[in-house]
Amino acid sequence: MAHRSIVRTSKFRHVFGQALKREQCYDNIRITKQSWDSNFCAVNPKFLAIIIEAAGGGAFMVLPLNKTGRVDVNHPLVAGHKGPVLDIAWCPFNDNIIASASDDAMVRVWQIPNFGLVRPLTDPVVELPGHERRVGQVLWHPSANNVLLSVGADCKIIIWNVGTGEILSCIDHPDIVFSCCWNWDGSRIVTTCKDRKIRVYNPRTGDVEAEDFGHEGAKPQKAIYLRDGLIFTTGFSRMSERQYALRVESELAQPVVLEELDTSNGVLQPFYDPDVNLLYLAAKGDSNIRYFEVTDEPPFVHYISTYQSSEPQRGMCAMPKRGCDVHQCEIARFYKLHSKGLCEVISFTVPRKSDLFQQDLYPETPGDTPAISAEEWAEGKDADPILINLKEGYTASTKQDFAVTKKKPNILNKMPERPAATKASEQSVTSAVSDAKLDELLDEIRKLKSVVVKHEKRIKELESRLESSKEDAPLERPSTPPTPPPGDQKQSNNNHEGNASGQGHLLHMLETSSSLYYPPPRSLPCEAQQGAAKTDIVPHGDHCRRGNSKMTLFLQNMNRAWNSLVANPIVRSRENGTRSQLSLHTTSS
Repeated sequence: MAHRSIVRTSKFRHVFGQALKREQCYDNIRITKQSWDSNFCAVNPKFLAIIIEAAGGGAFMVLPLNKTGRVDVNHPLVAGHKGPVLDIAWCPFNDNIIASASDDAMVRVWQIPNFGLVRPLTDPVVELPGHERRVGQVLWHPSANNVLLSVGADCKIIIWNVGTGEILSCIDHPDIVFSCCWNWDGSRIVTTCKDRKIRVYNPRTGDVEAEDFGHEGAKPQKAIYLRDGLIFTTGFSRMSERQYALRVESELAQPVVLEELDTSNGVLQPFYDPDVNLLYLAAKGDSNIRYFEVTDEPPFVHYISTYQSSEPQRGMCAMPKRGCDVHQCEIARFYKLHSKGLCEVISFTVPRKSDLFQQDLYPETPGDTPAISAEEWAEGKDADPILINLKEGYTASTKQDFAVTKKKPNILNKMPERPAATKASEQSVTSAVSDAKLDELLDEIRKLKSVVVKHEKRIKELESRLESSKEDAPLERPSTPPTPPPGDQKQSNNNHEGNASGQGHLLHMLETSSSLYYPPPRSLPCEAQQGAAKTDIVPHGDHCRRGNSKMTLFLQNMNRAWNSLVANPIVRSRENGTRSQLSLHTTSS
């Protein structure tokens, strides 16, 4: 007789989580301190977005996945909201498009450049005004293009056509909504409310298809759709014990499974992997992650294990399956926000001996190609998400052309198209070269900015020194003698007309030079300097200009002649007499 196995057989029984090293995480981030019950982060295979604490409005940070390590304090932000940002969500069909909900009652859609932000982004692609109070949650449709759902504190659920900015549907809820979720094909939504009821709506008409009480506790509860149409909920019992339950739409009040976990205060946030039916439960303030497997065998929700850590989480988000590393048998990757400014990366893997692709771990998963358009969905068409195979690795598809309506042009059509998909090797080389070039340019820009700042400080310092030196330094006399006035030259030439001897001609030159240059040259004897100091010659201002090269050479020759003849008493007497005449002439004029 064969013995029945006590341990349940499962390929996920040995799944374990491991945190990456600190240099492979994201550090120095001012994570938001809002008390709103949200994940505060979102991730896709290209970018990581984190809501941060910002003054003067709401903002969030967008980081390329490969920019790990310490984040610059002055990293550019997406800052266009007037109130704190409460929730963000990446578009499943375009990794450059992200939607944000804020306390300013506005929903905005942003386009992120391919290589990340190099300057602050303040202009959204689309603004969606429609709520009267703060908006706490945004959700993209799982298979329809450009369909976005927003949940506000005004008890309204609005479904938008993002391409045109129009409202496709508006659902009035009886009370404040705690959570909302699409089903697998986007034909229904499930909500949890402050009145402790779980409701299933037709998102196009707003009709209630199912309604009943959920968990008995008054604290918030969460609800999500599973792939097969079941509803998984988390909440609290009447004694404030945390619970999870599995329900059917037709009998919401009678859960198929209801289990109690512990007595902590944090609201359990469920993360669902529809490919392998794994559920991960995490809550704010907890330092662990529990994970379960959902099967069609009782008890239907099977506990697998718990990831333990020492730091509590402030928020958490999960990477889509197309962003996981299939070569390392990675089935899930979580980004955990710490209260100390660290975003820690936690990888969940299944140990396998073979390095080949594990088909049983990676069935087909939703890709980045929409199945229907927003107009088709509004007309009543439903479709399952288009699935892709990860055996050859994930490759981004070509950019989808958005349909243009007659009422308003599709704003998202202005976005640049993605390059066509090529071989994996060519793409990896091109992306590596582009990233390296971008890093080099950014480093060069930072260096140039620092050099410019240093030069500006140096220039200001030199200007201040120059001004102070001008105020303190005495006025210097011109190094070159001024140009003689035309009238004085003529008069001096007339006084010495007819002097034919060499000595007379030289005395004429000396008399002319005495009216041009005062005080006498430095090579004069002490007696001559003392005599010259008694004469006050004031040359005309119009002629006190720097002489040309000929005049300089002429004065140098005169200086040598003066030195040779200054000992002659006749020359000294004539010099003194000439200076006296010039002084009288200047005073009278």
